[in-house]
Amino acid sequence: MAEPIPEAVPVVTAAILVIGDEILSGRTKDKNIGYIAEYCTNIGVDIREVRIVPDVEEEIVAAVNALRVRYDHVFSTGGIGPTHDDITADSMAKAFGVPIDHDPRAVAILTEHYAAGQLNEARLRMARIPAGADLILNKVSKAPGFTLGNVHVMAGVPSIMQAMFDEVAAKIPTGTKMLSRTVPVGMGEGRIASKLGAIQADYPDVSIGSYPKMLDGAFATDIVLRARDAARLDLAAQAVEQMVAAMMQANS
Repeated sequence: MAEPIPEAVPVVTAAILVIGDEILSGRTKDKNIGYIAEYCTNIGVDIREVRIVPDVEEEIVAAVNALRVRYDHVFSTGGIGPTHDDITADSMAKAFGVPIDHDPRAVAILTEHYAAGQLNEARLRMARIPAGADLILNKVSKAPGFTLGNVHVMAGVPSIMQAMFDEVAAKIPTGTKMLSRTVPVGMGEGRIASKLGAIQADYPDVSIGSYPKMLDGAFATDIVLRARDAARLDLAAQAVEQMVAAMMQANS
């Protein structure tokens, strides 16, 4: 008989918004989604949704406004560079209904970074920040990102995004970290489905996922259990292990 379910623990949710025609066309392979998702899992933030939108203002505005009211955080990547097609900052300003202009803080950062005469009009575009936003420092190439409300706007280049995300993660509230356990099973999903479903019913607070694979030419399965309560995770994992052992013995 399963133990009583413990009280709920704090959960912080987030979405990832990837902006860029180059991602949708396949020309650029996204490397940021997996990085952000893994990082968030490790700090206790649940990624609940990922959207990829083109460099089209109305698409960006619609996605931002949908996601920011649904989740605690929105992590946006791409479209804050110096070229004409980098329209993320303007789109964010429109989504929040605020003006955008050259931010003195961002201008000062870029002025210090570039040699005399090198801070041209294109580079100054990277200093355009929506009113009321906080800057996200960029230790790699200096041009800052920004946080507006619960939306964190970062570069698309992975090395720059990762540096920016370190800055964001240090400031945002997080929840209880999700723990995981994997139980390998030397048989296919179809043989364990009903018994696994019964265990899930006993442990509704533990996420139990079944992932088929081939092992030495035969069907096998990885059972992945995820929970925030270590004791409950242990109990559920033990139930799965006992189920597998009993089935293996019955088939021996």
